[in-house]
Amino acid sequence: MMHTADDLAAPYTVLPVDGVAISTLASPLGAETVAASNAFAARLDEIQLDLGEGPIWQAVRDRHPVLRPELGAAGPDEWPTALAALRAAGTGAVYAFPMHVGTLTVGTVGLYATLGSTITTADASGIEGLAGRTARLVLARGLQRAVDERPGEWSSGPWSRREVHQAAGMVAAQTGTTPDDALLLLRASAFASGQSVLQVSARVLEREIDFGDPSGTDAPGRNTP
Repeated sequence: MMHTADDLAAPYTVLPVDGVAISTLASPLGAETVAASNAFAARLDEIQLDLGEGPIWQAVRDRHPVLRPELGAAGPDEWPTALAALRAAGTGAVYAFPMHVGTLTVGTVGLYATLGSTITTADASGIEGLAGRTARLVLARGLQRAVDERPGEWSSGPWSRREVHQAAGMVAAQTGTTPDDALLLLRASAFASGQSVLQVSARVLEREIDFGDPSGTDAPGRNTP
């Protein structure tokens, strides 16, 4: 778990908040904090990860930002246990932005303030775009770390192989993503299922896997609490 203000969290520190935490929340990367601007943000992220509820989980589940500029006004039924814990930890405002690559859930960017924040709904669209770029970095780094830590357990194979590119084109069409993002999705699916990218690509070409189908079970990132 990384609790440092590295290049992932740094772009968000210019916003009128007191802390930023970036976390992965779904397969294939698991649930963990991958970056935080300070101990305050890391602790608030940890609370929600431990409880399995809170604004970061809601943002992922709804695939929509959760904006609470006055946490005291949040409904008690939203995340009752986490709400009490976040308030007790000194949180006055929270903003959670989901991170996705196509249909794949990656995690969230959580922004926290001790008092009410001046982030507006109009600001949210710009932050959503930044969260999308962060999602690609987080996914790519997470997959590379898995390769480094467990070499030989799964193989991507040469990207030049025709089947992989054909499958990536189908995934891009299914999800409305770019070819580069489609390759990331293929790699993530291969890692999550313990198959090679060639094997997953073959299943895509045989139409056994549809990354654009929200009810599908083979594509990663479907499971959230």
